[in-house]
Amino acid sequence: MRIAFYPGSFDPITNGHMDVLVQALNVADRVVVGIGVQASKKPLFSFEKRAELITESLVEQLPGQEDRVSIVAFDDLAVDAARENKATMLMRGLRDGSDLDYEMQMAGMNRQMAPEIQTVFLPASPLNRPITATLVRQIAAMGGDISAFVPGPVLHALKDGQH
Repeated sequence: MRIAFYPGSFDPITNGHMDVLVQALNVADRVVVGIGVQASKKPLFSFEKRAELITESLVEQLPGQEDRVSIVAFDDLAVDAARENKATMLMRGLRDGSDLDYEMQMAGMNRQMAPEIQTVFLPASPLNRPITATLVRQIAAMGGDISAFVPGPVLHALKDGQH
């Protein structure tokens, strides 16, 4: 079974994240979404809420595929979390060339630490390239329309103040 580990903060999950998750499901039999949690950071959404929003977004966009995705928290290196979850692939989304430069460095370091885990780069679709969770949070905080950038469950949670 090909298991992929897809790490991120997913605070909140965006259409760009979902784009990568859908692509990852095309490459792997199972995807473990790793939500990075750090005690020093104050996220907009709790781990539990982020996990719930990922599941709801997956059900909305790919009904019937939710059994192929599991969600875990991790607070160590992504490559170590991938190993702990028996993944052989580490999925990374790319928006542009600056992402590639950074991700290539990370892939090289990860390869040295865990040669059995292959980093797989997945390009964002053109519509999703400008989307970042940081910009989504900023636009939402200022009352802007984020409906083009996030799945329905995230839009409703942000509108309803369900943090």
